[in-house]
Amino acid sequence: MDLLTIGAFARLARLSPKALRLYDELNLLPPARVDPDTGYRWYSEDQLDRARQVAQLRQLDMPLARIRTVLDLPAEALASELGAYWEEQERGWRARRELVDFLVNHLTGKETPMFDVSVRDIPARALLTTSEHLTADQISAFAAPLFALFAGPTVARPEGVAGRPFLRYHGEISNDTDGLVEFCCPVTRDQVDVPDMTRRTEDAGREAYICVSKADMATALGFESLYRWLEAHKEQSDWRPRQTFLADPATVDAEDVVYELAVRLL
Repeated sequence: MDLLTIGAFARLARLSPKALRLYDELNLLPPARVDPDTGYRWYSEDQLDRARQVAQLRQLDMPLARIRTVLDLPAEALASELGAYWEEQERGWRARRELVDFLVNHLTGKETPMFDVSVRDIPARALLTTSEHLTADQISAFAAPLFALFAGPTVARPEGVAGRPFLRYHGEISNDTDGLVEFCCPVTRDQVDVPDMTRRTEDAGREAYICVSKADMATALGFESLYRWLEAHKEQSDWRPRQTFLADPATVDAEDVVYELAVRLL
């Protein structure tokens, strides 16, 4: 089998040698052969299709870790994942557009419609918690199995709002920057402990919250609405936002509420 030098392969793939070395380090596009003495990389023409796909997906700003996962999927699953990724990007662009509109209105003295903020009492309760440092694109894989487990009858929970599991964010998070994400499940006080989870208690208190529909999931104004409400009502918060999911966005209409975003009042 004839092999190509890294330079020749880079030209054919429309990638730089530097990018190819990075993709090798990430096991995204390892060379067909590496010289054991010099460490020089050689590539096969059979790898050009994958290399071009990597380049095309990078043009869509897909993270390298996700590209590695996507390209290893069967064709049908790959197509579905690409569609899901692009929907995420479109929601992100809509949120950015919304943020631009908000900033323009703010700088020119105009008002931007905000979410309606409500306040409710939360009783004292016990919580089972577990946490990890995550980037934004890792949250779903962390949280989905936990929500599925604790949504059923496995764990006895308080009735109503006080018994809903939620995520608590302890810092800013993006696809490039991780932060501490805590899963919290309220439990009845006689509930047995669950392995690998910490038991905490939470005093009774109040929380301010907004309801976010499927159509508004990518909005950038949820936190701004809560911040403005706190400022207007001279309230203080620990500012560790809580996200409580009420529905699967894949199964509801655009106007249906998917989650609540709340902050605990001090």
